[in-house]
Amino acid sequence: MSEGKARAKFKVVGKTEGTDGTGSVSLQAVYTGSEENEAFFRYTPAGSINLNILNPHAMAAFEQGAEYYVDFTKAE
Repeated sequence: MSEGKARAKFKVVGKTEGTDGTGSVSLQAVYTGSEENEAFFRYTPAGSINLNILNPHAMAAFEQGAEYYVDFTKAE
């Protein structure tokens, strides 16, 4: 990635959904399970993201146990 950008890979380790479709999602940096995950672990050995989500459509985008790329781009 270019300067001002970074990519990480995280796994959903917790998902709590309310009856209205809102909820929270917890993700942790990947460390095993594939060669790609082990490569990410070399550069991002630990990390966590916790999201509180009010949009049911956004909440549905997260699946327990699934892995997601997280792209960071410097805000101007």
